[in-house]
Amino acid sequence: MSLRVLISGAGLAGPALAWWLGHHGFRPTVVELAAALRTGGSAVDYRGPVHLGLLDRMGVTGALRAAATSGTTMRFVDERGRRLMEMPPDFAGGDLEVRRGDLSRILTEASGDRTEWIFGDTVTALTETARGVRATFRSGAEREFDLVVGADGVHSTVRRLTFGPEAAFVRHLGYYVAGWDLPARPGEASPSRVTLHYNVPGRLAATGDDGAFVAFSAPQPLAYDHRDVAAQQRLVRERFAGLGWEVPRMLAALGTAGDFYFDSICRVDVPTWHRSRIALVGDAAWGATIGGMGNGTALVGAYVLAGELAAAGGDHAVALPRYQRRMAAFARRAQRGGDTTGRFLAPRTARGIRLRNGLYNQPWVMRLTMAIADDRGARIDLPDYPTPTPAAA
Repeated sequence: MSLRVLISGAGLAGPALAWWLGHHGFRPTVVELAAALRTGGSAVDYRGPVHLGLLDRMGVTGALRAAATSGTTMRFVDERGRRLMEMPPDFAGGDLEVRRGDLSRILTEASGDRTEWIFGDTVTALTETARGVRATFRSGAEREFDLVVGADGVHSTVRRLTFGPEAAFVRHLGYYVAGWDLPARPGEASPSRVTLHYNVPGRLAATGDDGAFVAFSAPQPLAYDHRDVAAQQRLVRERFAGLGWEVPRMLAALGTAGDFYFDSICRVDVPTWHRSRIALVGDAAWGATIGGMGNGTALVGAYVLAGELAAAGGDHAVALPRYQRRMAAFARRAQRGGDTTGRFLAPRTARGIRLRNGLYNQPWVMRLTMAIADDRGARIDLPDYPTPTPAAA
């Protein structure tokens, strides 16, 4: 059965799912609110044999390695730039690190003509019919699909339309982060592959080849519109006003930043990732803003979801529960890494900053941390799903 599958979101999970659906002979359509694929963005990583094995099977490893950023050293410094603590490139960069925009482009190009792409539009309503799901788009168009998948991130529209309001599933973890482009100084060497991090209690400011990045403590959720960039930038200016080091230069670049990101460090917990003919994958189902291996887990989830549909002959009633059973423990395990990210980046006290720096200056602590991360990314047994013959596809 050549299922017609609508995927909401062309970030990372969406293109990966489209590739695997097309591989199994299904007919994916991806709808994305942005007018085009997003370029630039921070670096994301893959680590371990599970992630890298899937990329090899997709035939994209060569292109990703050609675009790889080679990892970045995280150096924590005082206000005068003196080194306090340092994390090696593979701590954040894994085995393969690439900018988010390059990754999205490469996965999208790999889907070739097997996927229909719709940019500048989004789903506004989903209605079950006798044979599928009728999707209403912001443009006014209406189309029917056999299945709909929300791959549209922490603030998933598909999840809201199908499962209920965001507040029921997204838990604030006490911190916010922001990132934006930062022009290099005249004559500044690039790329340096070292990101400098500066802390005061409850706040972090960082600069590097990926631009500017900040994190700050906020025990209670802040009231703002996640689409109102001006309001988000005001929050950043208010929280970092008066700090020294590189912060004035970072804040001065905010007004002209071409690639601004702002969000809560949060965790998504959806008890059931599917309802009838509608399912969730990636951050929409199990997101953790930073540190939760969301990119690698989304890749695995895309493979499993498409594979279970293929194994069930397109029967969603069989495939979707199997998808969740196979993925649930793996996704939750990977997600745990995000629970402590805020406290690591921006401890709330001066003592906490000193303790973190002292602890991570110990080689055995770094080895243990890396081993835990590698284990979380590898502890799943993936089946070899059937691949259709050319005639069946």
